[in-house]
Amino acid sequence: MEFVKRSLLSGGRKILEKNDQSPVTIADFGVQALISFELQQLFPSIPLVAEEDSTFLKSFNPDDNSGNVLIESISSAVTDKVNNSGSPLTHDDVLRAIDRGGKDAVSFDSNPATYWVLDPIDGTKGFLKGDDALYVVGLALVVNGKVEVGVMGCPNWTNGTTANKQEESFDHCNGHGILMVSHAGCGTWSRHLSPELGQFITAQDVWKRCFVDTCSVVHMARFCIPDSQTWNMIPLSLLFGSITDESDPKDENKILLQYACCGSLCKYIMVASGRATVFFNRARVNTQIKAWDHAVGVICVQEAGGQISDWSGKPLDLAADLTGRRIIYPSGGGVLVTKGALHDKLVELISAEYK
Repeated sequence: MEFVKRSLLSGGRKILEKNDQSPVTIADFGVQALISFELQQLFPSIPLVAEEDSTFLKSFNPDDNSGNVLIESISSAVTDKVNNSGSPLTHDDVLRAIDRGGKDAVSFDSNPATYWVLDPIDGTKGFLKGDDALYVVGLALVVNGKVEVGVMGCPNWTNGTTANKQEESFDHCNGHGILMVSHAGCGTWSRHLSPELGQFITAQDVWKRCFVDTCSVVHMARFCIPDSQTWNMIPLSLLFGSITDESDPKDENKILLQYACCGSLCKYIMVASGRATVFFNRARVNTQIKAWDHAVGVICVQEAGGQISDWSGKPLDLAADLTGRRIIYPSGGGVLVTKGALHDKLVELISAEYK
C-alpha cells in the first residue's frame, strides 16, 4: 500500500484521463505491473484480467515525449519492488507485465475457466482527493464461473463509523487501513494494517471474522450508494425518503443513507464488515459493468453471509463476456448487495417500482 502512495508522483502528466473521461495515474499502471509480475512468478499458467493496458501509454504523440516520461516513471516505481532474479527490468518488461492483464492478452471461450481479476486501484477519483480517500486494491480468483478467493486492501479504512455527510471523511482514530481476505467455504476475515503501511501489527491486532449486518427491516437498514449517484436514482426513492444523520429518530418512511468518500470497492468492505446493510449501484445507460469493480466484493460479502445480485435478483454473470470475461452484463438495472431475507424483500420492491 505504501507503493501506491509513493507511485503518485507530483508534477508533469502523472494524472491522465482515459477515453471514458475516468482518471488514471501511474499508480494504477504500477500496481497492475507489480501484481502481474508476482502472479506470473507464482501462478504462471493462470491468466489475468485487469483494468489497464499499455495502449493508452503508447497513444501519446511521440514528438512530445510524454509517453516515454510516463513509462519511465512507472518503471522506476516498479523496479525496486520486483524480484527479477537479478536481471534489471526494462521498460518493455514492465509494459508486458501491464499488458498481461489487458484486453488483448487472452481470449476465452464458452468453456469454464480459471483466471485472476484485478482492479489495481478502485476509486482513483478518491485517491486523487487526498489521504482520507477509501481507494481499494482488489484481486479475485475465478474458477469455473465462481469467485473462490478474494483479497482487498484499503489503506485509509478506519475503526470509526461513516460520516453523515458526503463531503466529510472518516474519523481517523486508530486508522491504519484494512486487509480483507476471503476463501469459498472459509469465511471472510480482516485485520488492520500497522501505522507503517505495508506491515502488520503482530501483538495488538489479529484476524477477525467478518459478518454482514443482521438487520432485516428496510427502514432500519443502513444504505450506501456510490458518490456519483443520488438517492432519487434508486427505485426505492419512490417509496422511502432518506436521512443522513444516524441520530435522527427512526422513521418507517425514511432510510438511513451513508456516504463514503469515493466510489470504490470500499462499499463491499462496508457491507462485508457489517458497517453498512445495503449497497445499491444503478447501472448507467449505455455503460458496461466491469468485472474488476465487483468480483472480489462478491466473494467477500458472500462468505460474510451476504448476497449479491442484479436488480432482478439474478446472480452476477462473470462469464457473460465469453471471450474477454471483462464485462459482467452490458447495461440496465443495477447491482444489489445485502443479505438473505432483506435481499429478497428489496428485489420485490425494486421489481414493483423499476421499469
